[in-house]
Order: sequence, then structure tokens, then C-alpha cells
Amino acid sequence: MDYLEITVSTASDGIEIVAHALTSGGFDSLVVEDQAEYETFLEDNRAYWDYIDEEFQEKLQGLSRIKLYLEVDGTEEKQLGKLSKIISFLRRRFPDKNLGSLEIEQTLIPETNWEESWKDNYPAQYVGENLIVLPYWNAGETEGRTPIILDPGLTFGTGAHPSTQMVMEFLEERVRPGMRVIDLGSGSGILSIAALRLGAETAIGVDIDPKAEDIARENAAYNDFGIERFDAVTGNVTEDAALMERLSKKHYDLVFVNIVADVIIGLSPVLQHFMDENTRVICSGILDVREEEVHAALTAAGLVIEQTKAKEDWRSLVAGRVKA
Repeated sequence: MDYLEITVSTASDGIEIVAHALTSGGFDSLVVEDQAEYETFLEDNRAYWDYIDEEFQEKLQGLSRIKLYLEVDGTEEKQLGKLSKIISFLRRRFPDKNLGSLEIEQTLIPETNWEESWKDNYPAQYVGENLIVLPYWNAGETEGRTPIILDPGLTFGTGAHPSTQMVMEFLEERVRPGMRVIDLGSGSGILSIAALRLGAETAIGVDIDPKAEDIARENAAYNDFGIERFDAVTGNVTEDAALMERLSKKHYDLVFVNIVADVIIGLSPVLQHFMDENTRVICSGILDVREEEVHAALTAAGLVIEQTKAKEDWRSLVAGRVKA
């Protein structure tokens, strides 16, 4: 079935009023695009965002609009008439409010297989010398490489980002059979799964998002790794003393921290709890402009930088304990 994409142009000050009126009028499943809302979200989550897509920001400049979709089934003209009445009412009801232009635009969207077409956005990712990250629906197309199979639509960590790719390249160089690894900020579990594929004996994924625990377990299952090889837990090791004590009782050969600079800096003082003289920490998600800050934090925590990688604007590094 074809659809009409309806766009109502408004303003940040009036977008909630317009959205409420449309919802009350029976138009649901609205898509709200608003520069002010986006910038507020970024400000409220400043610690988690080092990199902002400037091209995307430019597209949002001054943008406040609401989109909705109507089936082309013979009733769309009646629906459009109803929508026009709502807009006319808003102009009269709120003459002193900045509601923007309230212009209505229509775009015909031809019928397509929505359930399948989204999969085109997740092609195989070739990483390092011999790794390939595959969506679960193409799990058999390994092309002779070592596969990491994921459900890529669920959470961060699909293998496409340079920071994740650099860690996986380090893993190809450093993972040895029988190793035990832990991933702080594990997301999809991609790094733990890669380490297991490369010969690690066990892996633990830790994330503050409870959804990540189930997702990582699910992705591990796609790769035939059960609880005896992979475990996932939810928590913040810098704030949860009991979790820290439980996890730090075990020995780890490799510790992964692929997040952002501010989180790596915050974790630096506790990394030694997971380390002995032979453990190596792999940190990534570091913008080039934040590299010196991360180096300083790790050095202050008693670690020494042994190796670095660079890809685009991103940096990744390997650190070990300072030799006595």
C-alpha cells in the first residue's frame, strides 16, 4: 500500500501544542524533528557524546516539524481535510503563540517491503585481517573470514564505527587461546564475541543499560556461546562496590573500554582492580582532541601506554601496568 507523508512545519515554542492537537484529533504515530529538543538532549547527556555529526546538525538548523503518515486507501482526502481544520483552529486559538508557518506538505511514498528493506542498511562489515561482522539473517555468508554474528538493530556495536574496528584489530593481534576478557561498556557484546571467536576461553560484558545484558546474551547465542563462555551483567563498577568486588576477584588477560573519553577517564582509577602485571587494557572511542586527556588519566592511575591506533578522527590504545 502507498502512503502519504504529511509534514507540518512549526516552531520550537509551539511544537508541543501542535503535536497535542494532532494527537487529540486522532493522528498518532507522529515523528517530531526539532533542533531545540535535539540540543537539549545533547546537553543533558554531555558526558556520553564526544562526537556530534555536524552535517546532521546543519540539517536540523532552525528545523521544527511534525511528520505523520496516511494510507492511500480512498480516505486520505477526508483525513487531509480534518488535518487542515485542526491547523486552522490552532491559528485562531493561539494567535499570540509562535506556532511557525503551519504549512502542510505532502509526499507520496510508494509501496515497499518495509519489514525487509531496513536490512539493506546493515551490510557485512570487514574488519582487520580476518574478521567479518554479519547480521543474523546473513550468518552463512562468511567469505572465509571469522564471523561475528549480531542482531544489529538493537544497540550500539555493529562493527561499523572506527573505534570498534580498532579494538577488533587489536584483538586479532593479542588474543591467545585460553584468555579471559572483560568488556566495560559492552553494548551489543561485539567485542566479547570477537575475543571468543579468536580463541578466548571466557568473556564478561558489563553495561549500565539493563537492556544491553539481554541483547549481549542474545548475540552471544547467535554465535553459539552459552553461559559457560559468555556472561553479561548490568551495573556501574565505579559506583557499585559489590559488583566491583565480585568482578575483580577473577583474573583477566584483557580489559576493553570502548566508550567515550569522559567515561574512560572516570573509569581509569578502578581499572587496576581488574589487572595484574600481565593484563592489558584496550581503550577506544577517543577523539583525537581528547587523546592527551585520556593519556594523562591513565598515567595518573599507574598505567603506561604501549600502543596506539588511529582511524579517521578516532584513537585507540593499549595500556599495561607501570613496571616496578
